[in-house]
Amino acid sequence: MRHIYQLPFSHEEVFRGKAGQQVPYHRMYGKQYCVPALTVFSPAEMQELRTAVEAVDGIYCKVMRFIQQYMPDSFLEQQLGIHPGLIPAARMEMVTGGITRQDWIIGEAGPKCIENNTDTPTGIPEAAALEGILVGMAEKISLHAPSKGMDECIRECFHRWLDAYAKQGLLGPVTFTSFGEHVEDRTNTEYLMKLCQEAGYETFYAPLEELEIIPGEALYHQGREINLLYRLYPLEYLIDDRDETTGVDIGAALLELVQDGRLGLMNPVQHVLMQSKGFMAAIWSLYERNEQTPEYCGFRLFNDAELASISRYLLPTYFEAGPFEWSAMPYVAKSYWGREGQGTSLLGEESDHHGGQTAASHQLHAPMNSNTTDELQEEDEIAAYYNNQPKIYQQLVPMEQAVIQTEDGEYSGYLLTGVFVIGGRFAGVLPRIGEKVTGDMAYYCAAVVNERLDDEEEKEWTIWD
Repeated sequence: MRHIYQLPFSHEEVFRGKAGQQVPYHRMYGKQYCVPALTVFSPAEMQELRTAVEAVDGIYCKVMRFIQQYMPDSFLEQQLGIHPGLIPAARMEMVTGGITRQDWIIGEAGPKCIENNTDTPTGIPEAAALEGILVGMAEKISLHAPSKGMDECIRECFHRWLDAYAKQGLLGPVTFTSFGEHVEDRTNTEYLMKLCQEAGYETFYAPLEELEIIPGEALYHQGREINLLYRLYPLEYLIDDRDETTGVDIGAALLELVQDGRLGLMNPVQHVLMQSKGFMAAIWSLYERNEQTPEYCGFRLFNDAELASISRYLLPTYFEAGPFEWSAMPYVAKSYWGREGQGTSLLGEESDHHGGQTAASHQLHAPMNSNTTDELQEEDEIAAYYNNQPKIYQQLVPMEQAVIQTEDGEYSGYLLTGVFVIGGRFAGVLPRIGEKVTGDMAYYCAAVVNERLDDEEEKEWTIWD
């Protein structure tokens, strides 16, 4: 059972001031999202997470380059599920180490990375800003906020991106875009924009719905040409976007600008390769065939340290369910582009009584208990969109249980530990407590490291104060 420290304040007392300004979506659709409590980690746990996430990030980036340079388009399309229209831009090599969030389960077998959100991760203000406020309210000198260096990591990341784009001749202001009326997305986007400003760059915010594109020429906002764009909008959605009025294929036109060197995207398009859940199966396949790679490309892909990290921190993941069915081992089926737990199934006889696992960004919330015809039809369409995608199959590992106090009473759920890796470095932590499949209604319960967790005198309050 994970230790939880309950703050001695109500939700309203915590979020009526600065905390509520940093994360205005602390409630969503009338339901509490952020809770006035802290998820307690030991120094040893956090140190291993720091080491593990940076090792896994290095492996992801290495395999991404390998796929870009050595694997045919058919592999990208069939094994990774990449839309053919995305492939040319996804092959363009940009600096590695963007803004990503890995999702981890900490259990008896040690920490295991179950997914990596490399395209449009959210939860940034929660970790980078809200966590510090909540930890400060605990008034315990032995506590510290593990995400306190996240802002600096983000500023450095923008420096790396924008220096690289400047060498390609892409200069000028950086435009930040998301759906303007989606509070969570806009807050995440504007938080990054503020840090980009602090890094010394001119910035603008442009709602996604106000952007205009002239194919073969440029992307515009209110007549201003855009050369550099941070977008909180998934590439797998973008590629299918079409202007119903003009008939212009917006996604294809925008990616053509990228390919022509007229537009720099952040995160770069190459991140879509790692966003595909097929990428996890690709890593495991290359891991199992590491001794065969010299026959294919002339070198051994993973060194001994990387092999040890894959074995310790990643889970067996395949393009088919056979390996788990033959061994009667519980497993998870995940749609390639699943979000919010959509398209995920827990399979095997143990899945009914073990905490299962999947990851989801806390984004695109939908109200619960919808009962109108339109809402039900929309839910069915969304479910069909995810369930009809190709799937990968991953070993099921038990999630750690945690009990928190909410406005609706005591809630017993399962902990998923998100860890931001920015510019290749450990940057911050995003704990969420939800159901066996972590969905969009999970609670955010900020991370804290207790330097004295092993002391007998500290053990009582780490559970409940």
